[in-house]
Amino acid sequence: MIRLRHEQRILVMTLIAGLPGTLVATILLWIGDFSTKVQWTFTLLVASIWLGYAFAVRERVIRPLQTLSNMLAGLREGDYSIRARRSNPRGPLGLAMLEANILGETLREQRLGALEATALLRRVMEEIDVAVFAFDAAGRLRLANRAAERLLDQPLERLIGRDAGSLGLSRPLEESPGTMDLTFQGRLGRWDVRQTTFRQGGVPHRLLVLADLSQALRQEERQAWKRLIRVLSHEINNSLAPIKSTAESLLNLTRRRPRPADLDEDVEQGLKVIAGRSEALSRFMASYADLARLPPPVPGPVEVGAWVRRVAELETRLPVAVCGGPDVTVVADGDQLDQLLINLVRNGVDAALETGGSVEVGWQRDDGKLEVWVRDEGPGLSDTKNLFVPFYSTRPGGSGIGLVLSRQIAEGHGGTLELRNRSDRSGCVATLTLPDRS
Repeated sequence: MIRLRHEQRILVMTLIAGLPGTLVATILLWIGDFSTKVQWTFTLLVASIWLGYAFAVRERVIRPLQTLSNMLAGLREGDYSIRARRSNPRGPLGLAMLEANILGETLREQRLGALEATALLRRVMEEIDVAVFAFDAAGRLRLANRAAERLLDQPLERLIGRDAGSLGLSRPLEESPGTMDLTFQGRLGRWDVRQTTFRQGGVPHRLLVLADLSQALRQEERQAWKRLIRVLSHEINNSLAPIKSTAESLLNLTRRRPRPADLDEDVEQGLKVIAGRSEALSRFMASYADLARLPPPVPGPVEVGAWVRRVAELETRLPVAVCGGPDVTVVADGDQLDQLLINLVRNGVDAALETGGSVEVGWQRDDGKLEVWVRDEGPGLSDTKNLFVPFYSTRPGGSGIGLVLSRQIAEGHGGTLELRNRSDRSGCVATLTLPDRS
């Protein structure tokens, strides 16, 4: 069976539609009393009108479809410049043309946005100082940025298509993400490794990101050394200056002739000053050693209510109000938590004694975490930037160790310690947040 094309079916249907009228007109023409010349002339005229109308209908139907076909082909090829001629949008054909034009404009805008986003992504990848690699399912490199080229010291065209093993990236690609010690170009460094997956063209890919931590760690290490040297030099000089001055005074006294009658008394007082400053310097160095030797926590069950009440009762200078909370038992190092809370309560009482205020302590559960807070009605915090700087203290005689040690204990348990001024009145609130691993 012969299958006609759409345009052929339109032509055939048009011819069939006009055939009855054409036959009737021809029959009437030939049976009438007309000359042969008139009969042939009008027969040809009727046939011409019949065939011409049929082909005109065919073109009228086929031409818009060809226009839509060319437009859709252009859209498929990425050419969004073709537009259909405007027709009456109230008719089905005009509506189809209008929707095709809107589709072309929408695709053009989307393509422009995609090109701009792709260009921005490429520029960002080229400029960031982080090595980015994309591997296909077979483990071969398909994408890399400039930082990756500098890291491997090879041009991109020599990297694309190679497997991870030949690039020295098997370990960061196969092991769990995190911090790793990796060697590139013969230099060992500390790297932050991140991995994720994505699909391109329906094919899964793996994205590997390497960030060099060595420089940042060295900068932090230098800053830490500077702070340490500054604090040590300050405290040591504060102790050595009176020791040197006293020693020089005693040396001058022993050289005087005749010797003063109260020489023994002066020597005794000078030695006491030297011994006192030496002892203070020894305590200072011991405090630094204690801060550096904080052992890892030994976890065990800690009943929060009993812990808070026990610490509150240890403070005898001022009654500490305990605001009850839920019954909670956490897994933590009880001794270290005692030391932490003792420091917070002691600081709160010290502040409250300055203003004659009160201190209260309590706890609550919040979104899977335990919050223990200590509120005082003291003068509040005057310098929040240096709260956790070792050996920095605003109180006379303060060691500047308590808060640093407390935060170290909190972080050792996977928690945080925060101090801020109260918003409802003068004073400070210290908040300890711990994971609720009960």
